[in-house]
Amino acid sequence: MGFRIKGILILGVLVACVGLILPTLRAYLPGGDPSAIRNKVNLGLDLQGGMYLDLEVDTQAAVTRVLDRLAVEIEDALLDNLIDYVAVERRQGGVVVSLPPGELLDWNSDPFGRMLAGFDLNQEDPQRYRITMPAEEADRIQRDATTQALEVIRNRIDSLGVSEPSIQRKGERQMIVQLPGLRDRESAIKAIGTQAVLEFYLVEDNVTPTTMNPGRHTVKYEEVRDETTQKIVQRIPYVMEKRPVLSGETVRDASLGFGNFNEPLIRFSLNSMGTDRFAKITARNRGRRLAIVLDDKVQSAPVINEAILSGEGQITGRFTQAEAANLAIVLRSGALPAPLHIREERTVGASLGEDSIRQGITALLAGGALVMVFMIFYYRVAGAFACFALLFNLLIIVAVLASFQATLTLPGIAGIVLTMGMSVDANVLIFERIREELKSAKNVRAAVNEGFQKAFWTIFDANITTLLATLALLFFGTGPIKGFAVTLAIGILASMFTAIFVTRFLFELVYLNRRHLAEVSV
Repeated sequence: MGFRIKGILILGVLVACVGLILPTLRAYLPGGDPSAIRNKVNLGLDLQGGMYLDLEVDTQAAVTRVLDRLAVEIEDALLDNLIDYVAVERRQGGVVVSLPPGELLDWNSDPFGRMLAGFDLNQEDPQRYRITMPAEEADRIQRDATTQALEVIRNRIDSLGVSEPSIQRKGERQMIVQLPGLRDRESAIKAIGTQAVLEFYLVEDNVTPTTMNPGRHTVKYEEVRDETTQKIVQRIPYVMEKRPVLSGETVRDASLGFGNFNEPLIRFSLNSMGTDRFAKITARNRGRRLAIVLDDKVQSAPVINEAILSGEGQITGRFTQAEAANLAIVLRSGALPAPLHIREERTVGASLGEDSIRQGITALLAGGALVMVFMIFYYRVAGAFACFALLFNLLIIVAVLASFQATLTLPGIAGIVLTMGMSVDANVLIFERIREELKSAKNVRAAVNEGFQKAFWTIFDANITTLLATLALLFFGTGPIKGFAVTLAIGILASMFTAIFVTRFLFELVYLNRRHLAEVSV
């Protein structure tokens, strides 16, 4: 490659790097607004503060919910087909259907055959049937529950407006959530941890908690809070049928609204399947109360005056406007398939992040300054070439991170510091080889050329082996390890370019283009 072409290439790379870095400088210099600027290097949780959550999904609850839904569907089908039954109950990992003497039921007919697809049917006695879920189907539901929970959490976090969140699956039932820059912890916990299970129950007004049948009824409470302190001052019990008649999985949309007295409420609409079921339920149960239950708490229990055919309704309760808005978000993004348990929570303050940035940059500058002073003192002009290549190397690393909008973490800064040493190491190999060649060669120009050629394969082998180890960290590591590996991998490739290509160009520019070359400062 000709000398002029090399110069144009290096200048082009330099200009491109500066152009890519400018958005990052505008974002993080005093007065900048990182959230308003794209194509920049994003700061990780440890550099700008935020939240770290280790969550576990209760996957067994997802299996239980499927069986509950099957029991409701079977009971509805029995009513629609005018088939008498004694009870439809979920018991011991299955659904038990009891029929009165003499009543016959063809389980292969529609819609029963369609409902039982994937389930096992056993006849325990002439009038009682047990429906169970195969073990492989239960395993599939549990696996899917974690995957679905991951997507629901992702949708909810997007609604929070967090920049560059990290959501990763860990094992079979766990996930790691990192929310850089988040300041409002309470809103995040409510949005992420709220299961958002919306259910509708028929209330048994003539039954009390003391006279109810635990096999057929359940008690749920409406919580009354003090308007000032928000402490619970009263819990109103509601006795209702044990199984919900409709669940929130059919919710299509939800939004914040206001009632006649400007009180916050949540308006919701159901999908086509939910609209049909809601119409049937309200048509059959005129005059009864329908409890609207959100996350196992009764929000309201209005009387059904007529069939509701529109599939639209509202949830009223003692909400603040912020609570109603958050609940609308989680209902709109979808209910979690199973409850989430927070195994570990860490909050990194913004001041700690600023300290990390300051200490990391201080280490980077101090290390770079010491290296450059040593190189110039020991190798003189050649050392200055190495310093230019080192700065060029750092410029390339930041530019590549910015072009991919990558997230820089504290381990990433450590990777950059390590790259500085490796970049200088390549130049040291070249300069020492040139010194050796100068001792035996009479031609200075030939000694420089030989020094670069003979050092090339040593540098190449050393960097390739390090790069392979770095790629292993990148593919198999998580979190901080991956952040370290990303910057180190970029730095290794950049150091090979700057040490072999840029340093060689500087030697040609200053020394090798001379007609008479008597010595080089190395």
